[in-house]
Amino acid sequence: TNYKYSIRCDIYMTEEKVEQKKGTTTVGIVCKDGIVLAADKRASMGWLIANKEIEKIFQVSNWIAMTVAGGVSDAFSVSKLLKAELDLYRLNSGIEPTVSVAANLLGSIVYSSFKSFIPYMTQLIIGGQDDNNAFSIYDIDPSGAALKNAKFTTTGSGSPMVYGVLEDSYRDGMSTEEGVQLAIRCVSAAMRRDVFSGEGIDVIIIDKKGFRRVEKDKIAGIIKSTSK
Repeated sequence: TNYKYSIRCDIYMTEEKVEQKKGTTTVGIVCKDGIVLAADKRASMGWLIANKEIEKIFQVSNWIAMTVAGGVSDAFSVSKLLKAELDLYRLNSGIEPTVSVAANLLGSIVYSSFKSFIPYMTQLIIGGQDDNNAFSIYDIDPSGAALKNAKFTTTGSGSPMVYGVLEDSYRDGMSTEEGVQLAIRCVSAAMRRDVFSGEGIDVIIIDKKGFRRVEKDKIAGIIKSTSK
């Protein structure tokens, strides 16, 4: 019994150490005219920076995008699978999928994996256009629960710092331009304190014009102005 107990303790300690070595920062913000998603660009492998230009925001439909946090291979696999399923949905129904449809589908994909022997180790944010031309964001936790957020959400090891900025600075009725500035402030704050977040910031907007990425020069200008 003592031998078995010592092994289980070692497993718990190992899992805790691995968890501490994974991280990222992603954020989603609901604005009056669309949604904003942002993420850092660092991929870590233990205490090593494995990649400095990794993409963590994926377009999965014309008016829908998702952010990823967790295992890189799991995150990429989930994003590709969701995009394929939404393409099939569009072809079979002739209807553009809404973000609520995509969120429930993504939750089902993650839930099915959660019940399997090797689950997807991911935490996801999905946002985009919903019914009646409204815009929404959802959290998809590792168990597959899809939770709608009326204002904002964040994932990853940098999320505690992000929540502090969001709680202080978010206000109802923000424009997407104001949302972009707030999202950059959030990720910048996390990058200053979280060792697993860094190397730059990606920001996307989804509004009535569709999906588009914010230019790197504009992001750099906002970072420079907010750091003064």
